[in-house]
Amino acid sequence: MGRLDGKVAIIFGASPNMGGTIAHWLAKEGAKIAACDLDPKVAQQTADFLNGRGYETIALSGDASEQDQVVRMVKDTVDHFGFVDTMVNLAGRQLRWPVTDINIHDWNLQIKTFLTAGMLTTKHVAKAMIEKDKKGCLIHILSSAAHYGEPGNSGYSASKAGLNYFSKAAAMDLAHLGIRVNCITPYAMEHNIWRFGVGAPFRTRYSTNMQDFLESIPMGRFPRASDIGNAAVFLADDASDYITGADIPVDGGTRAKYPGWQPGKFTNIDVKDYYEQNVATAFGEPVEKTV
Repeated sequence: MGRLDGKVAIIFGASPNMGGTIAHWLAKEGAKIAACDLDPKVAQQTADFLNGRGYETIALSGDASEQDQVVRMVKDTVDHFGFVDTMVNLAGRQLRWPVTDINIHDWNLQIKTFLTAGMLTTKHVAKAMIEKDKKGCLIHILSSAAHYGEPGNSGYSASKAGLNYFSKAAAMDLAHLGIRVNCITPYAMEHNIWRFGVGAPFRTRYSTNMQDFLESIPMGRFPRASDIGNAAVFLADDASDYITGADIPVDGGTRAKYPGWQPGKFTNIDVKDYYEQNVATAFGEPVEKTV
């Protein structure tokens, strides 16, 4: 028996890296999956992967920041599976600008696609759970940017920080119904190496790159999509049914460490060696490196 047998999970943002891996990890523990993405090809790719491994999955496409589309995706999930009792939200679009250069279009777009989408997915999945008299868990994926002042990324930081505290307030609104709202905070994800390369600047004006991130992590490796999947399984499991309003940092101790300490400078860890020794993944499984 799986830890999530009998559960139905809707995933907003189901690309193969993080969202698809979370969906895979939930499915392996017995959950049925509605894989939702703005891009219908991405949603179908995830559904095909999971169905090909014997996990019951449907693909849905839509914009999580548009109320009518969220309502439709939730309704389609309930119509197909009978109910929904688990949600993971990864929706959003990140646009990096120094605060003096950011334009109102990009600011509003980030607020809409991260924070408004978080509100809409919470609202309508919670309503669907209430209508079916279901308890369950709503999970939002944050970022270390929700907790720190990240240069060149003020709109993203503001949106993710807002989502963090929206989640806490929503947890209080829904606690008496047995509906829990929690967050997971990753740090610089390992799959960014495969996307951007080992030396590419991660912040255009600022020199932070994957080496800088790696040196800042006490446990000496980047978080993997499978680490986020494990945290999502834990929160979705009924064994955590007394946990709500929480945020789990999946960052190898980065948020807990003394700010000035750079542990990687003492271990001589190098991101080029890391790249050579580690395997790229999609859906949590090994794939050929692309950079």
